[in-house]
Amino acid sequence: MAVLSNLEPKAVFEYFEKLCAVPHGSGNTKIISDLCVGFAKELGLKWRQDELNNVVIWKDGTPGYEDAAPVILQGHMDMVCAKTEDCGKDMAREGLDLATDGEYVWAEKTSLGGDNCIAVAMALAILADRTMPHPPLEAVFTVDEEVGMDGAFALDCSDLKGRQLLNLDSEEEGVFTVSCAGGLRMDCLLPGTQRPLAGETGYAVTISGLQGGHSGADIDKGRASANQLVGRMLYGAMEQIPGLRISEIRGGKFDNVICPFNESRVAVPAGKETEFEGFIAEFGGILKNEYAGCDEGVALTCEKAAVETALSPEDTHRVLRTLLALPQGVQAMNVDFPGLVQTSLNLGVMKMEEEGLRFTLSLRSCIASQKTMLCQRVRAIVESGGGTAEERSGYPGWQYQRDSALRRRLMEVYRELNGKDAVIEATHGGLECGLFIEKIPGLDAVSLGPELRDIHSPRERLGVASTERVYRLVCEFLKRSR
Repeated sequence: MAVLSNLEPKAVFEYFEKLCAVPHGSGNTKIISDLCVGFAKELGLKWRQDELNNVVIWKDGTPGYEDAAPVILQGHMDMVCAKTEDCGKDMAREGLDLATDGEYVWAEKTSLGGDNCIAVAMALAILADRTMPHPPLEAVFTVDEEVGMDGAFALDCSDLKGRQLLNLDSEEEGVFTVSCAGGLRMDCLLPGTQRPLAGETGYAVTISGLQGGHSGADIDKGRASANQLVGRMLYGAMEQIPGLRISEIRGGKFDNVICPFNESRVAVPAGKETEFEGFIAEFGGILKNEYAGCDEGVALTCEKAAVETALSPEDTHRVLRTLLALPQGVQAMNVDFPGLVQTSLNLGVMKMEEEGLRFTLSLRSCIASQKTMLCQRVRAIVESGGGTAEERSGYPGWQYQRDSALRRRLMEVYRELNGKDAVIEATHGGLECGLFIEKIPGLDAVSLGPELRDIHSPRERLGVASTERVYRLVCEFLKRSR
């Protein structure tokens, strides 16, 4: 029996469970894309699938709506695959283990991917409904949104007729998002050569117990980044224990996730073992104090471990000095939308390779010039440390449109259904709306969605009643769109 079979809206959760049954992490979307095509075929609808696995499905307007303006329903198929440290699931090959208490839906020991398969499930349920009146519909399901919006970048929009877009990729019910940050990734390398140890003692040092979270939605919550902390921690250890050498630094799996775990390996000069262990214990207490209330679970541990090679003391000093100087987190707040982060960056992935230490940062800003400035700052810091920094996956922001007929009509429907006004907000997260607005002249867009908590983490959960209310809102809006 399906786990979500007793939840309403029945069709939405039925499709959601089917989507969750197949793997669909970023870069691994062929199966879920084919599944969506299969649904379109079952429904007898026109569809298109491109070589990246983006899918577009068309449905004509119902009687009386044939000449109404088309509406685009849009979301992305890929998810961030996060799991607990004790989870043995291979998320590249296996579906999710869903669970519910009737109030929330979650996946056991993994992220849920409600961001953003709930959008796909809602759109499919609407397409499958043969009784609901609606205008012509264009359902657009993109891939790899979580790793740079690659699907939306590549999507051919020339056959889309709609000039109204409902993006269902927001995480707070009752909030209509009307602007978002633009962003880019920076891939950096700090070169260094591994050399054999010369009598030093090897240690493994672990930073764990952090909450992590979305580098857009959660960047303002004061949570620690294990990738930032490791640079600070090892720089302090190096100052106290000259001659310390780095062998390995590894943390993070995704650019847009605040890193919750980092493991490093270092070579400590002989005779300095007790001093090093004491430093780690003391620094762990410092972190507990600093992050009480926002990341009180932070833990710093060390134990002796096999280490065969490490960077020279000179390379170690250069690398750690650069990591210490790199900014992390909120850099500026927005004046027009109080409480909104304007500019930030996140050190998401870090790994020692043969050439040296590679790491990737995700930069965001709704002000293009500040995004450029932050990029220049990172490049200057990395290059001053003898490294290189390259940009990729840049995407535009979404500028606030003061006069929006779509937003006005959606607000009216929301008010009638809920007896109160929706909140109009901008987000520091990245949304595909900016790309669609660039591609489709005259496009009017609003982003909305049901309650999703702790996205991109094993604590992610989707509100059941919220999903029903948002689905009813979208359906009622479509009914009135003629």
